[in-house]
Amino acid sequence: MNGKSRTGNRAARVLTEVFQPPVVVTAQLLVSPAIEPGFPATVWYGVLAAVFVCVLPLALVLLLVKLGKVSDHHVSNRKQRAPVLLMSTLSLAVGLAALRATGAPQSVTVMVLAIVGGILVIAAVSPFWKISGHAAAVSSSAVIAVLMLGLWWLPLLLLIPAVGWSRVMLRAHTAGQVIAGSLFGGVVMASLWWLLRLWML
Repeated sequence: MNGKSRTGNRAARVLTEVFQPPVVVTAQLLVSPAIEPGFPATVWYGVLAAVFVCVLPLALVLLLVKLGKVSDHHVSNRKQRAPVLLMSTLSLAVGLAALRATGAPQSVTVMVLAIVGGILVIAAVSPFWKISGHAAAVSSSAVIAVLMLGLWWLPLLLLIPAVGWSRVMLRAHTAGQVIAGSLFGGVVMASLWWLLRLWML
């Protein structure tokens, strides 16, 4: 491997780790109360959501990796994805109940529901095709941030091709799987978030 390839590989690994789904979705949830009265005091609802949506599922994956049940923390083996995603959905359901019990702002609940919808679809597809979870997470987060916070956040959209490139560079996904993930996150999940927000207003 020449120097240029090593540099590209290193950059791809950094992008993949920094913008892995649990990290991206955690940031998305922490920002979700921003459009509600009382922010930033209400940010703790985003923290609560992140615990059930990201922290607990990631802890489960790391435990499964340690036990040898899952290949790696990115769950690269698509055959291992469906059970992990379903267990994540269970954690999300508990999180939604906790948010409801504590009177969380609607914006946080809507964000979690959109994520639940996305996870269920990816769980259904994963046994047959390895759609990119990284691409779906970063594209949905970037598009929703722009819709929620305004055009000043448009530069976040540059993360979509950057993270997609990293997944192809590392041979974790094909270009088609990355494009599909990006479209799913940026169009389907973001639209679901938008529709749920309108419905719950």
